[in-house]
Amino acid sequence: MTEIPVLALIPAWNEAARVGPVVEATRAHLPVLVVDDGSHDETSAVAEAAGATVVRHPQNQGKGAALMTGFTWALEHGYEAVITLDADGQHDPDEISKFLAAYEAGAGDLIIGRRDFDQMPFPRNYTNRIFGSRLLSWALGVHIHDSQSGYRLYGRRLLEKLNLATTGFELEVEVIIQAVCWRPQQSRGMRIGWVEIRTIYGVGEVSYFHPLKDSARFLAMVWRAWRRRRLTLDVSRAQQV
Repeated sequence: MTEIPVLALIPAWNEAARVGPVVEATRAHLPVLVVDDGSHDETSAVAEAAGATVVRHPQNQGKGAALMTGFTWALEHGYEAVITLDADGQHDPDEISKFLAAYEAGAGDLIIGRRDFDQMPFPRNYTNRIFGSRLLSWALGVHIHDSQSGYRLYGRRLLEKLNLATTGFELEVEVIIQAVCWRPQQSRGMRIGWVEIRTIYGVGEVSYFHPLKDSARFLAMVWRAWRRRRLTLDVSRAQQV
C-alpha cells in the first residue's frame, strides 16, 4: 500500500449482488468507504460484511450526491486523495496501483482512467467517443480522452476547491470543467492525468444510464463548459490590459 493516505470510495445503489467482491478486492489495496445511496436491498450489510465502512443516504439522491458525501467524509478523516470506482464490477481494483503510481509521480490533481472505446458495446462506444470526448474537448479547449469514466483519483487540493452544483452522473463532467477552468491568481488550472484501464462489460444486466435524459444533461454541461471557458478567457484578457 502507498504511504500517502488514500481512500477508495464506492458509491452504490441496490448493488447487494455485486458490491461484496468489489469491496474485498479493493481492500487488498486501500481502505474502503461505500456510500449506499438509499438502496432498497442489502447493499449496506453486504458491504460492511466485506470490510467496508458504510455511510448510508436514507433516500436515493444520485451518484453525484453519493460521491460528494464520500469526498466530505474523506477530507474530514484526513485522506490526501480519493480513488473512486463503481460497485458493479466494471472497474478492476487491481488497477488501483496505476493511479497511485501516477499520483505519486505528480501526474495530476485529477487522474482519470482512460477506457478503450473500441472495446465498448454499441451505442456506448459512439456516445462516449462523441459526447464524452470530442464535444467536451472542443468546449474546454483541451483534449479530454474520456469524460465519463468513473474510475478516478481525486487529489485533496482539487477536492478542497470543488464547488459542485449537480448530483447525478453529470457531476463527473462538472469536476473536469472546474479542474480545467480553475485559475488561482491567473495561474494554470488543475492538472489532469490519464492512465489506461481495462474496459469491462457484461458483469451485470442493470444500467442506470438513461440515454435521452442523461445525454441532454451532458450537452447542457458542455454548453456551460464553453461559456465558462469564454468567461475565463475574457477575464484574463481584461486583466492584461
